[in-house]
Order: sequence, then structure tokens, then C-alpha cells
Amino acid sequence: MSPAAASVNGGGGEMSEKVKSPVDLKKSNVPPIAHPTPDDAFGVAANIQYHVQYGPHFSPFKFEPEQAFYATAESVRDTLIQRWNDTYAHFHKTDPKQTYYISMEYLQGRALTNAIGNLNLTDAYGSALMKLGHDLETIVDQERDAALGNGGLGRLASCFLDSMATLSLPAWGYGLRYKYGLFSQRITKKGQEEYAEDWLQKFSPWEIVRHDVVHPVRFFGEVQSQEDGSRRWIGGETVQALAYDIPIPGYQTKNTISLRVWDARVPAQEFDLYAFNAGDYAKAESLHAKASQICAVLYPGDATEEGKLLRLKQQYFMCSASLQDIIARFKERRPSKGPIDWSEFPNKVAVQMNDTHPTLSAPELMRILMDDEGLGWDEAWAITNKTVAYTNHTVLPEALEKWSQTVMAKLLPRHMEIITEIDKQFQAFVTKTRPDLESKIESMRVLDNNPQKPVVRMAHLCVLSSHKVNGVAELHSDILKKDLFADFYSLWPDKFQNKTNGVTPRRWLRFCSPELSTIITKWLRTDKWVTNLDLLAGLRQFADDKQLHKEWAAAKLQNKVRFAHYLEEKTGVKINPNSMFDTQIKRIHEYKRQLMNILGVVYRYKKMKEMSPEERKKVVPRVVMLAGKAFATYEQAKRIVKLVTDVGAVVNNDPGIGDLLKVVFIPNYNVTVAELAIPASELSQHISTAGMEASGTSNMKFALNGCLIIGTLDGANVEIREEIGEENFFLFGARADDVPRLRKEREAGQFKPDPRFEEAKHFIRSGAFGDYDYEPLLDSLEGNSGYGRGDYFLVGYDFPSYIDCQKEVDEAYKDQDRWVKMSILSTAGSGKFSSDRTIAQYAREIWNIQECRVP
Repeated sequence: MSPAAASVNGGGGEMSEKVKSPVDLKKSNVPPIAHPTPDDAFGVAANIQYHVQYGPHFSPFKFEPEQAFYATAESVRDTLIQRWNDTYAHFHKTDPKQTYYISMEYLQGRALTNAIGNLNLTDAYGSALMKLGHDLETIVDQERDAALGNGGLGRLASCFLDSMATLSLPAWGYGLRYKYGLFSQRITKKGQEEYAEDWLQKFSPWEIVRHDVVHPVRFFGEVQSQEDGSRRWIGGETVQALAYDIPIPGYQTKNTISLRVWDARVPAQEFDLYAFNAGDYAKAESLHAKASQICAVLYPGDATEEGKLLRLKQQYFMCSASLQDIIARFKERRPSKGPIDWSEFPNKVAVQMNDTHPTLSAPELMRILMDDEGLGWDEAWAITNKTVAYTNHTVLPEALEKWSQTVMAKLLPRHMEIITEIDKQFQAFVTKTRPDLESKIESMRVLDNNPQKPVVRMAHLCVLSSHKVNGVAELHSDILKKDLFADFYSLWPDKFQNKTNGVTPRRWLRFCSPELSTIITKWLRTDKWVTNLDLLAGLRQFADDKQLHKEWAAAKLQNKVRFAHYLEEKTGVKINPNSMFDTQIKRIHEYKRQLMNILGVVYRYKKMKEMSPEERKKVVPRVVMLAGKAFATYEQAKRIVKLVTDVGAVVNNDPGIGDLLKVVFIPNYNVTVAELAIPASELSQHISTAGMEASGTSNMKFALNGCLIIGTLDGANVEIREEIGEENFFLFGARADDVPRLRKEREAGQFKPDPRFEEAKHFIRSGAFGDYDYEPLLDSLEGNSGYGRGDYFLVGYDFPSYIDCQKEVDEAYKDQDRWVKMSILSTAGSGKFSSDRTIAQYAREIWNIQECRVP
């Protein structure tokens, strides 16, 4: 059952009966009427009928679930377009300062549930579909997740858009329209296999193509000096950025903002007809093929120079199209007569770079202001610095992008000139104002001129270009100030801020867990918590109430039963809903330590095998679930996936263990899967090496849904533990301050592994889980070499603490009164972690924008 359908089917009445077969629309009493803003079941049904009868996509004589979904989505889109038009017109009329959020990823999830929920039309659409012979549950399940993102970065951006709209802020998102996304993950006996996503195989009903919004984007070419002394970028290849708008409705507001994504194309005249007719088909379509590559795949492999060029092309294409669009809108809202006052630009525009992928927004804005608008360097730099802000999301070395100077100069020669000048002026600034930092200039520069590998440090360029730099959790922001950007912080302490991440309570509680939401509303006697999450604190006064315990446990069980059905359908593994549901769902990476999780499972399984039947009766039944994608070229991550599936294949078929332990790898994890898994989970693992996770947001979603966390003091775990209470958090492992020392001790050969750690590794090496060669994976936990070796992520050090903490989890779960109380207090303490709070802080403390509500 889908989350959306649960909210409809749980309401009783005619909607509680699932329709078995669609009616013949020709015999339906519902006429096809174009009604773009219906608010009752009959009007909705008539508008759906209209899209069935007059839509260009399917035969009008079919009304199977797929056709019904597209017609339903287009009916909703009618309302969204009307609201989007009203919002755009209102922004244009009032001309507020507007934020533009530029992100390489947006992980939206299914839009139908969220849209009708935010529009307060869920019941109307449920009833309308019943009149047409369908149920909302079945229709919602037809939608495919948009493949515009991969993990937490993209999901955060999507939560932020929801909050921007809900808070009626003048704000938009910008990104790219990937045709195939990252990849579709299948789990086979070989482990993870990657296939192209097919979300656009037919079309997306939520996109609105804007054929009148097209911007040229140039690559390669050369820079020439002009007679007036200016520099002009000419030649090379030029492609067009075509805009697609995806409307984002707010909750209980008419404001509907836009996620504008760009697709790359070339004009028809670029097709070489002569070459085609001469049989040189590749030459004829050369530029078309290159354009199609730009938005084909999210994060294409960059092991080759071609791959590096394509990644940099993607980033610049997104930045250039977005900045040109922002400037065009700024001009559109200015009086038509007289020269433009560019000093007003930072008073009307705020650009937020979500991580380092949009770094080129800064030099691109400089290029446009100087080369196209004729401003001098100092004026252009002042405007850019006041306009642009940067959010850092990682301390991982491989994620702090560094681009080859050779590649940059080849692809973007004008930008390389601008970056070089930024670097030159920064050096002069430090020399003049902070002579005590002269010895550190080389490590602070944007240009690393290492003769073997000269690179552009994109994170440093972000820091220099931005008026504000923020981390995404208190611990992470402290690390930025004290370690990663410590010298920059000493230069500009006022530039650095913290903005702890949040999640939207609409998608991540109200819509995905309607049973629990209903209980919360009942006990709080208000549903205003949906837009004011701090009200959840009111649950604390009822934390010992046995009636609430009963209702709470029943809602959690209902979610578990729903998810158990899904897992059996997708994986073939039948699980007992009365087991503890233990979940780790994250991008597969060594620092997130899925390897420690599965080593713990291996140890647990071995100990259970050694128990007597009487001892096994005392074991808490547990289902351990992992999900996430390993990047296609990340071999260690793929080995971890393979180990999880191999362990599951043995454990799940061991008759002596039965339902006491199950291990499930959930394939092709996405937002829709999360909307089922998170409400069903009772324990969630957030076990990264301390100091390496910037924030995390899945931990917030789990805590919000009354799921308890076992974790380290890393990222937002620190603040979650403070908010929900130390006694409601299962803590283990080294602290961030201890990690450097422990790594040095490891390198010096001073680490003595716990016998349980050695036992788990030996059990895998024994062949208990098959003959796959796990030595490269297990070897990463041995030795004393550097990053990625010598147990750099301290799995061995934290393993005994982790095992002991899991015993505490088992003991707590045996006392269900205690466990349910902890669950209630987890939800009650989650008020801080609303993206509404985060975005309100961005608006007030970085962007300086105000509410601009559509009347």
C-alpha cells in the first residue's frame, strides 16, 4: 500500500473499499469538463475525464491504471499551473528580493501524493477516482520517482523547496533535467548491477516545457581582447539551455514556486545535412550528440579526460543557464527606460550554491557583468560577493572538488582567466592585511600549482566568492571553522555560519505515516504541528499514558505490516512484523560504515548458531535491512553490497534461525521506498565515523517517525540526541576529537583488535557465506597505510562498543512499555529538525528575504 492511499483508505466510508476493476468511461455519469481548479470530488472527476478524453498521450478508450495516473496528474497540474502563474505574477508585481537555489541534485520522490496533500485535495481526489472506477492507492503506485538526484544532497534540496513554498518565500530552485539519473539498481547473485533509469521513457506529467526560455551556453573557443580593453569569449561550441518548470506547491498557501531544470539542445541548423547525405552520419549529428550527453546521466564517470570534461560541462551548463535566467528576470522587473542600476542586483537577488557543484556561478556572474554588461572588475566583484552564498556539505577529500587547470582552461578559457585574477587578488589581500598568514597562502589559494597536477580548488573559490559560508550541523560547522577552513575563518569570522538541516514534516510524517499523524493530531488537539513542528513537544506530557502507548504501537505495527508486504513482493523474503525492524538506508560508502553493520550481523548470527534451543528463546527477533546505491565505479562499496546479499542468502534460509534473524538488502532505494521504510522502522543505524558526516537528514526522518537511533556523535546525531534526550539514544563509538589520535595510533601499530572483531572477520573468511573473494574488503580493515586502508574509518576500534550497544538495544526492546515511551519522546523531541525552521534561518540570516504571500 502506498503512503498516499493509506491516508485515503484509513478514513472510512466509501473510500475504504478498494475498487476491483475500472468502470467503462463511456457509461460513466461523469462528463469530461475542463476545470483547472476543482475543489470537490465531482469537479475533480470531470477534469480527470477531460484529460482522458482529450489528452494526446493515450487512446481515449482506455482507462487502465497507467492512463488514469497520467490523467489524474495532469488534472492536478492544471491547478498547479494556475497557482504558479499567480505566484509568478505576484512576484513580478511586488519585485521582492528573491532567492535562487542552485543544486546538482533534487530527489523529489513521487509528486502526486505531495501535491494533493499540500493542496488539501487528497479526499477529493480519492472520491473522484472511486467514481471513475479506480482507487487512489493503485493510481499513486503508477508514478515513477523523478531521477533528478541520488542521495541526501538532493533530498535536502527538495525539502527546502517545499519549505520555501510553504513559508511563501520568493524563491526558486535550479538544476538539470537528467534523462537517466544516476542508475536503476538491481540486486542479483553478483551483487549490485546498474541499469539506466526509465523515468522519462514516456513523459513526466509534472514538467512544463518553456520554449520561450532558452539561453546559449558556450564551451571551448578562445578569448580575445577588444579595442576598449575588454575581453571577449568567442568561437567553440554553443548549445542551448531549454527550461522545464516543475511546480512546487506550498502547504496551506497559494504560493507555488518552481524547480526549473535545464535540458541541452542545439538548433536544427546545426544538423549537417550535407554530411548526412554523404553518409557521414556521426559528423552530421556530432553537436546534437554532444548536447544530449550533458543531461544524460547524473555524475558520469570521470576516470577519463572525456569524463572530466563532461562533468565540468554539466556544472557550467547549469550555472550559466541559471545565471542568465536570473539576470533576465532582474532586467524584466526593472523599469524599461534608462540604464540599469547594477548596484541594486544584490538587493534583489540571492544565489545559494548547494555544495561545490555550482561553484562556477561566481565566475559566470563575473563574466556576464564584465563582458556583457560592461562593468569594471571591482564593481562586478562587489556585486558577486554580495549576491552569492555557499553551503558546504562534506569534509571528505574526494568530495571537495578540484578541477584540472588544463581541463578548465580548455573548456572555459574566460573563466580560467577570471579565476586566476581572483586568486591573484586574494594573495595580494592576505599579504597586505594578514602578513602572519603569508606562510599559509599556498595552501589557501584557489590555484594549486603543483607541477605534477595543477588544479583549481573549487571549495576555496566558493569561500572567497561568497558573503556567507555555512555548514549543515553544529559539529560540522565547528569542523569547518577549526579545521577545513580554519585559515579562512581567521580572515573572515563573520562569514561563517551554521544552518542545521531539516526535513519537511509534510512528506516525512503527515503524508507518509497518516496513522501516526492522526494519533499525534488527536493527542495534541491540533494539526498545526504540520507547519509548526515545535508543537510536537506537547507529546511529552503523555509519554507515560498507556492509552497513547496502545495507539502508538498499533500505528507502528500497521506501518510494519505494510512494509513487510512490500519487502516480500520486491525481494521474496518473508518477514515477521513482530520482529524488531532495524534499518540503515544511505548511500553506500565506507565512512557510513555499512560494513560495520553487516559485520555485527555476522557476529550475531555466529553467536546464535552456537546457542542452545533454550538460549535462542531469549533472543529478540530482528530484521536487519540495508538500502542504498554504491557508485558504479566504487568497488569497495559494491563489495559491501555483495557481502550483505551473501549474508542474507545464508541467514534467511537457515531453518535453525528461522524468524529470529533476517537480513534484507532493499533494491533500488528511492524516496518512495523511504516513505514506506521510515515509518515502519523501529531502530535506525547512523554509525558513520565521528566527524565525517556533515549532517544527515535520514536520521531526522527516522526520529520524527518515532524510530530510535543507534549512532555515533557525528553530524546531526549530536543535536538529535540533545533534543530527544540522551536516554532515548543508543550511543557508541569514538568522538570526533579522538579520531585523529586513534588514526595515528593505528598507523603506529598500537591498535589491538577486539576478539569479537577478529571472530566476525574469520567467519567470513571461512567461506560461511560463499566463495566470493572478500579479501580486498577485509584487507581495508588491516594494515597501517593511509586513506581507505589501515582501517581509516575505525571500524575495528568502534566495533566492540557497537556490539555492546546492540545488546542495550535488545534489552530495551524486551520492555515494550519503555520502548514505546522512548519512541514517543523521539517524535516529541524532533521539532527542531523541520526544514521550515532551517529555511526561515537562511531567509533571515543569509538571504535577507521576506514572505511574499500570494493574496
